[in-house]
Amino acid sequence: MLKHALITGFLGMTKDRFHTYNHAKTVEEKFDMVSKLEGINGVEIVYPYEVQDPQETKRLIDAYGLEIAAINVNVKAEPEFKNGGLTSPKKEVREKAVRFIKKAKDFAEAVGADKVTCCPLGDGYEFAFQADYGEMWNRLEETFTEAGSYKPSIPLFIEYKPSETRGSCYLDSAATTLNLLNRIGIKEMGVTIDFGHSIYGGNTPAEEVSLIEHSPFPYYVHINDNDGKWDWDYFCGTKHFLEYVEFLYYLKKYGYNDFLTSDTSPTRWDIKKTFEINSRITGKIETLLENGVYEELKESLAAEDYLKTWSVIEEKVFNLV
Repeated sequence: MLKHALITGFLGMTKDRFHTYNHAKTVEEKFDMVSKLEGINGVEIVYPYEVQDPQETKRLIDAYGLEIAAINVNVKAEPEFKNGGLTSPKKEVREKAVRFIKKAKDFAEAVGADKVTCCPLGDGYEFAFQADYGEMWNRLEETFTEAGSYKPSIPLFIEYKPSETRGSCYLDSAATTLNLLNRIGIKEMGVTIDFGHSIYGGNTPAEEVSLIEHSPFPYYVHINDNDGKWDWDYFCGTKHFLEYVEFLYYLKKYGYNDFLTSDTSPTRWDIKKTFEINSRITGKIETLLENGVYEELKESLAAEDYLKTWSVIEEKVFNLV
């Protein structure tokens, strides 16, 4: 069965434009909560805003019997990064963004994490003639090359997103991110696939898994759901259940064995129950695939007979008999 983790920032206070949800928690309180969740034993923690002290973090991880799925480095919250950090026209700002990633790798090494993930949300644009796209690509290549080549034993994974905090992010899809990684050519780099980012970007998550699988680069997975219009971070299966089944089918096909990390925001719903749904529904789908449905789907896909495939879905996935 796949391993489950969550992004610990969602366990405390979160905000949108109008409301504040839940209560602030210390890192220890968050780890304590994770240790009591059914089916989840991993954490993705945000550096430098959530954790700074590697020794204390490692002590707490061990004390609560957890594993670190990844260190998430934030390169968007500093005032200098509001118009983009990794693509800033100011060399000193780009250097600061790269330092953040390098320090995150130092932190990851110190706490025993095996990867750093970075979503460069501030790097993008809103309007026509606002950016020199070619120059932006040169800056992305420059900054991510420097960051990715530092301590290659701690691989850097790039998370793409269509928009937020910018109207359009430069790295908006798996294909765009792979284009950058191919230009950089550092094998110790990878892609963070977020199910919801793929959906609201107009892509198919399972297809993006296959695209990256057929590249030289590894991938790491965030799970959630949304309505295809915005990144609402709902729990899994609420809007795109069949697409999520297909997503897990392809993760099984390709032997993915890293964490599935919940990038899910509880907001109005009970935190514990929300995250446990992700692991529970995923486990039930995995069991379904293990009990012969994977082979039946594989066979019907090979036959290119979608009516046969639909019969399997109807009878075995939806249990409509």
